[in-house]
Amino acid sequence: MRTLLLVGTGGFIGSVLRYLLSSYVQQLSKGLQFPFGTLAVNVVGCVLVGFLAELADQRSLISDETRGFLIVGILGGFTTFSAFGNETMSLLRSGALWLAGVNIIGHMLLSLIAVWLGYFTASLIWK
Repeated sequence: MRTLLLVGTGGFIGSVLRYLLSSYVQQLSKGLQFPFGTLAVNVVGCVLVGFLAELADQRSLISDETRGFLIVGILGGFTTFSAFGNETMSLLRSGALWLAGVNIIGHMLLSLIAVWLGYFTASLIWK
């Protein structure tokens, strides 16, 4: 039960943070059709997942409960691939095939690079 509460609380926090960051970034790109807010959230989330996973999996610096709270809860609530899918479909439905393609490639490529960057950064800090 404790783990469920930790994950649920983390999910609430992550969802609120996702909303705030995504709204802020989208506001900065006002007038542009591309979903920059979701892209920013996914890239930031992937860097953090890579960083924390390195600390948990390779360094054993994070307990299972803390991992549940941070990775499953906060970052699970923070990252937005469901929003990514919905926004990509909206771009496709509106005929913006080019933007849909850029959205797909941008999310996939930048997210994978971001996860690697998180792992790399954590391994440099905690040698």
